[in-house]
Amino acid sequence: MDVAFLPQTIIQPRMQIAMIIVSAGRGQRAGGDVSKQMRLLAGKPVFKWSLDVSLAHPDVTQCVLVVPKGEETTYREHCPDHVYVVSGGETRTASVRAGLAACSVGDHDLVLIHDAARPGLTKTNISALTQAMLEADAAAPAIAVADALKRQTGGSVQDVDRTNLFRIQTPQAFRLGSIKRALESEKTYVDDLAAVEDQGGSVVLTEGSEQLAKITYPEDHARLEALLMPISPTPRLGTGYDVHALETGDQVTICGVSIPHTQSLVGHSDADVAWHALTDAILGAAALGDIGDHFPPSDPQWKGADSAVFLAHAVKLVETKGWALASCDITIICEAPKVKPHRDAMRTRTADITGLPLDAISVKATTSEGLGFTGRREGIAAQASAVLAPLTLSN
Repeated sequence: MDVAFLPQTIIQPRMQIAMIIVSAGRGQRAGGDVSKQMRLLAGKPVFKWSLDVSLAHPDVTQCVLVVPKGEETTYREHCPDHVYVVSGGETRTASVRAGLAACSVGDHDLVLIHDAARPGLTKTNISALTQAMLEADAAAPAIAVADALKRQTGGSVQDVDRTNLFRIQTPQAFRLGSIKRALESEKTYVDDLAAVEDQGGSVVLTEGSEQLAKITYPEDHARLEALLMPISPTPRLGTGYDVHALETGDQVTICGVSIPHTQSLVGHSDADVAWHALTDAILGAAALGDIGDHFPPSDPQWKGADSAVFLAHAVKLVETKGWALASCDITIICEAPKVKPHRDAMRTRTADITGLPLDAISVKATTSEGLGFTGRREGIAAQASAVLAPLTLSN
């Protein structure tokens, strides 16, 4: 086997490339309530890291995702329509065969087989493998063994020469026809490379990396998170502003608290002006549009809706993007009713919906000194700011 690392000069191949991402294992050793492939890493499932890189690579023409039988719908919810989602088998080899069967490239085209539990895949990895396949039957990223090796026999240990020893990673690259034929054997192989080697094929190693390490045990998740996100993103600030008119009534709802009043706020939902402003601030900090994009007033299902639904949606949505609401500040602008007697209740209700501690929630009120529509008691305005911090998922 040729173990010389090829340089990573990118050569555009005249061949199609299919990427098979194997995500059919249960990953029980990694712990948690969900499989390690579905566990969130910086706001998105582990398997999605590799899928997103594959979809973004200009030379990858097809992506096949192999998932546990019965979980196809769950995985499809995270995938674009053009990703092929297929059921895996009882063994990894069976799952790989299922992925190969779904490939639409030709027998002489390339197929890269990758473990979903290795989220550190990069475009450079894919390009290096593509180049390596110009002169080999198979290729894989690898890292030379750097630590001293010992073999224990009984009560003694002996040195093991680590020269030319490598840790093999994925993706592993093949021509579709050759890997299909190699896996027709009934033999058990440690990986797909071994199947091609058993057929006399040549293998070239490309340069691997620690970020391509596999998640196997609970501590691996935290380690990969640190490798993939060595510098935490800068916290984000969003602002929101909302206005609702007043009409004759008997109460207003602000920050989820019903306050007796001689007027009521007019709106398609419950017209909670403060929570609407806060919802916009949270969405804005994550660049996810505004409340009208997610809950259009033209939609009758939101008629009279509790604004807690909007606020909770915004908090959960930014979490899927890798952010957590860290603090918020709300200012209510009106002549009446008096807000201060209800401020603690407003903070408590906001804490109930957002999950923030009370000391991270500020609610203030001011008047416009009789000026403008708020001064004339024609409406109530609110402005809010929200700080989003990078979501830490390793705890």
